[in-house]
Amino acid sequence: MRERGIRQTYDIAIIGCGPAGLAAALLLNTDSHAVTLFERFNEPRPLGSGLMLQPSGMAVLDAMGLAHETAARGARIDALFGMQEHGRTALDAPYAKLGKGETFGIGIHRASLFGVLYEKVQAAGIAIRTGHEVRDTELESAARRLLFADGSRSDRFDLVIDASGWASRIEFGNNHGLLPFGALWATIPVEPGDPHAKNLLEQRYRRASQMAGVLPIGSRGGGLPQEVAFFWSLRRKDHGRWCTTPIDRWKADVLELWPEIDFLLDRISSHEDLTFARYAHRSAHRPYRERLVRIGDAWHSASPQLGQGANMALLDAWSLAAGLREGDCLRQGLRLSSGWRRDHVDLYQAVTYAFTPLFQSDNALWPWLRDRIVAPLSRLGPVARLQANLMSGLFGFPLPILGLDLPDYSAIAASMAARAASPDQSYSPCTRQTSSPAAS
Repeated sequence: MRERGIRQTYDIAIIGCGPAGLAAALLLNTDSHAVTLFERFNEPRPLGSGLMLQPSGMAVLDAMGLAHETAARGARIDALFGMQEHGRTALDAPYAKLGKGETFGIGIHRASLFGVLYEKVQAAGIAIRTGHEVRDTELESAARRLLFADGSRSDRFDLVIDASGWASRIEFGNNHGLLPFGALWATIPVEPGDPHAKNLLEQRYRRASQMAGVLPIGSRGGGLPQEVAFFWSLRRKDHGRWCTTPIDRWKADVLELWPEIDFLLDRISSHEDLTFARYAHRSAHRPYRERLVRIGDAWHSASPQLGQGANMALLDAWSLAAGLREGDCLRQGLRLSSGWRRDHVDLYQAVTYAFTPLFQSDNALWPWLRDRIVAPLSRLGPVARLQANLMSGLFGFPLPILGLDLPDYSAIAASMAARAASPDQSYSPCTRQTSSPAAS
């Protein structure tokens, strides 16, 4: 521990190179803390396909000066739209209902968000130690060490930040809180003439036991194609059987629910083109203890129904840096940062827990309630605004307490359009084109 004027700085270890860990490293490094990132892979890399950057997460990236650069790699999403198998609208959630001027979500490949943050970490010279799988930590006097899978131990650190995701071994067992449903994901290149909505996250449902979705996620680089993330819900217990089912038979099941996406399925040739993701719903009773704090999914994980994972992680990273900046000592800094985030975290944990069965469950009552009560109510003005606030990550007013503001979305939209129109881009911008009435 060192003193910087009247403010203390710390030697900090961060476990994990996901959005939470990378963002925390950048913010803490800016505040002159000595940061070391520990990554279990030999080369840091993102896992998964697409995600949604909501206004809550974009507020953090904007404050970090990264909003425009990140948005340029993604796709503008104006609404979430879902239909059940017989054509009834089950979800219609446009961002315009927020009533905050021009606002939208951004679909982006995890690799693109990772690339923006990782490039900044490298440019800042932040230490990264790869090939270090952390199994636990150990408190030693006025410091904490990391315990690695190979039996070795790290140097002493003033603070350890667990940003290793929902599969963290620091407190939870690997199977604690696992949800019965996961999802198959694939990243699929698309062409300008493909018949998919360029500005929507679209979903189709068979009751709540089967769900397919398509999310535009932009391009991972100049000259590279635009892509979409395709996902298909699947029970964890059925994954093994799916792996042995002929791929064409599975495609037939998907097309029975959503025949219009045959052009995407034609670009999936084998089981290896899809990755199965598991989800867990759990949160630590308290995110910090002596010289250890959890952020992101290591603190609170949930199903992806509200699309909040990366956004909550970014808010946690911002709050942690602010808490250490404002606290008179390490413990007070951790208490402040977790206190600023606790109500918002608890609120979204509760809402996600309540909403997940509407879209992923084997109970016939939940989809009936979704289609005949929840969906009609969501078209009413006050309820539509509440729904827009929920999906935007703004329900519970998380930004003011952290000193954050919404970014200028008009400027972000202009920069996204300018990049898409530049000569090195092969594809047109994601404007308000749609194949469904969701954007109306």
